Amino acid sequence: MMRLVALATLLLSALWAAAAPSVIVDCDAGQSLSRTLAKMDKLTPATVNIKGTCTEYVLVDGFNDLTLHGVQGATLQQPSTNPKSNLYVLSIKGSRGITVSGLAVHSLPSSIFSVIGISGGSNDVRLQNVTTDGSWGVVVAEASQVWLVKVTVNITSGYAAISAFDKSDVHIVDGLLQRPANSNFNAGLLVGSGHVTMQGMTIRDLQQSINVNSSGSVDLVNFDPTAAGVDVIVDNPSGTNFNGALVTDGSSLNLGSAKLRITNAGQPWGGDSGAVFVSNGSTLNAGANLIVSGSQGQGVIVSNDSHAELAGSSITGGAHGGLVVVNLSTVGVDGSNPLTVIGANATDLFCDSKSQIAGGLNIANATVVQSNNLLPGNYESLP
Repeated sequence: MMRLVALATLLLSALWAAAAPSVIVDCDAGQSLSRTLAKMDKLTPATVNIKGTCTEYVLVDGFNDLTLHGVQGATLQQPSTNPKSNLYVLSIKGSRGITVSGLAVHSLPSSIFSVIGISGGSNDVRLQNVTTDGSWGVVVAEASQVWLVKVTVNITSGYAAISAFDKSDVHIVDGLLQRPANSNFNAGLLVGSGHVTMQGMTIRDLQQSINVNSSGSVDLVNFDPTAAGVDVIVDNPSGTNFNGALVTDGSSLNLGSAKLRITNAGQPWGGDSGAVFVSNGSTLNAGANLIVSGSQGQGVIVSNDSHAELAGSSITGGAHGGLVVVNLSTVGVDGSNPLTVIGANATDLFCDSKSQIAGGLNIANATVVQSNNLLPGNYESLP
């Protein structure tokens, strides 16, 4: 019986190997990734190993179980012309079980919408150890489901490094989003009507490091035990940042088992620039996992019928307000050990006459307070 099982296993392995061919595309030798894909059976699992620099637009449309693996510094480069008005250098559309690894993808400045686009309800798509340079980085749209693992985006034109639209779901682990010193206005992560779960990321020198709008949501959670990092770092050494996180238009930012650490955010003129800006019916669920330090603008500003929950977070060393609550908004500061620390800001607590901060007894180090609606407990007197 054992011999029969072993024989069956060998036969299945052989059949799988036969059904999952591996081919090499050497673009430096004149081969083409696009021409190779055009000849392949889209429903048969396969691996394509890419060598050299492929100067072409590549469309992965309707494939199942396809791996594109870059070997020895393989590069996909946008051509100098775009006669078919391609939106992406690498486009994955209507496909499932797609893995792209070890590949650098480059676009020309301001000449295409985005470097990589994933759309058409694609699912089980994984970009791993991929770098992009150029416009927009990675765009995920049309209810697609994607993992981005150790992806580095250097955005030089366009708006956002990583985007999630149209009810798409994106998991982001261990990456870097950054921009060079230029006059562009860029975002790191843009989520509009989509959902992103993130950990172990660094977002550096983006004017809007995280922008969540149009009922989008972002969760910071330690969900991948194999990840190198847990916390999300928003760092702004150049001083060009306007908002570390902008949450607006019925959206939410939820900090779970990963912390959000924001330094040097906002602009010296204050206003609504700063580390976290929650507006227009949106919510911030921070708990003990928001660490804001040295904001040039506000620390956390909650406005326009929005709500935030803090319980052990820290907002310190800001040049303007630490916690600012305005325009029919509310903040709850729940009891925790340690307490929520809001201190060493120009104004630690500010609340206008139409808004409210509850849980004042759970706040430590607040010495400069401008608020007539600061409740010591979580509620007014209950019956």
